[in-house]
Amino acid sequence: MRSSTGEHYPALDHIRGLAAFMVFTWHFLHESPEGPVPYGIVPALPIFSLLDEGHTGVSLFMALSGYLFAKLLDGKQIRYLPFFANRALRLLPLLLAVICIEACRRYMAGQSVAEYFTRVGKGFIFPTLPNGGWSITIEAHFYLLLPFLLMASRRFLFAPLLFIAAAIVLRSVLYLQIGEVQSAASLTIIGHGDQFLAGILAFHVRAYAKDRHWLALFVIVAFSGFFWWFDAAGGFYQLERYPSPHWIWIILPTLEAAAYSFAIAYYDTSFSKKRTGPLFKVMEKAGSYSHSIYLLHLFFVMQLAEFINTHIMSISNFYVACLWSGLCFLAMIPIGYLSYTCIEAPFLRLRVRYVGHKSTTADPSAVSVRAAAAVPKWPLPSRFVP
Repeated sequence: MRSSTGEHYPALDHIRGLAAFMVFTWHFLHESPEGPVPYGIVPALPIFSLLDEGHTGVSLFMALSGYLFAKLLDGKQIRYLPFFANRALRLLPLLLAVICIEACRRYMAGQSVAEYFTRVGKGFIFPTLPNGGWSITIEAHFYLLLPFLLMASRRFLFAPLLFIAAAIVLRSVLYLQIGEVQSAASLTIIGHGDQFLAGILAFHVRAYAKDRHWLALFVIVAFSGFFWWFDAAGGFYQLERYPSPHWIWIILPTLEAAAYSFAIAYYDTSFSKKRTGPLFKVMEKAGSYSHSIYLLHLFFVMQLAEFINTHIMSISNFYVACLWSGLCFLAMIPIGYLSYTCIEAPFLRLRVRYVGHKSTTADPSAVSVRAAAAVPKWPLPSRFVP
């Protein structure tokens, strides 16, 4: 997506598209534990566990958000009221449309609309917004904290690590007090804050990820292996029970944050040539319309899977279901385009510029890292930004 500063990073759209596909496939396979693919099945190839547990795509979104805003706002003077207004113009129009559509659906189904709007009202603080809107609540909490986080990271490069450590301590305390921490770790800023923070840090130390191909391979293999274990142990729904009392949820957000933030920094800096193949173009388009795909797909993803499983062929096989999920995800891109054009784009034209020139008072340690990364000064065209 092109920001209000005019900068556009297609490589990051690829990652956003991948995250949307992970979430879409998770819901396609088993929106509930009784989905078309039995939830107890564990893919033989560990990398596919990231699709079988595709809820982790939300964590990838969060890490990307932290990285992208650190990249857009690096050392620049920021006017925060226009920034918050721009984010509202970006996220709220489609969310409000989804809330209204879901209200109509519930009314026609004879369900309580008053109870529904009560949950929507709580959604400004709690993860109760419909159709994945709970993650927008987390994003909003992150935006409120962003000025403080950016200021802290400019004064001390590794400040995000201190905040992540504090989040681990908080989750540990909640675990000891309540007996489970999956709810907070998977649905609130208490868990997903790790990914935003790691994304910010990954941008500032991105020079150390550049061209580290063997390290990237190790991270992919190790993280896939971990998620294969997590999937085999029961995963999101069946790790003892739901919500899970297992201690792994104390550190799971941190492991996701470390792996995804490194992967984003590596992909963003290690491939200088423009990626123009068909697959990259598709993922760029999916990333551009990912907000629409993410909020709209739950209206019919389960029905799609049920229709294919009932009227076309059995998709109880995990790999067959993944192929069908890929085809259905491609069919979502035109829907995302229409939603973006009709609902999102008119409001995006109202955005205003909220950043100025780079500050000359940045922390010396941060300057040294930026110098090592050889980042040209704004406002050079975005193609010159690694």
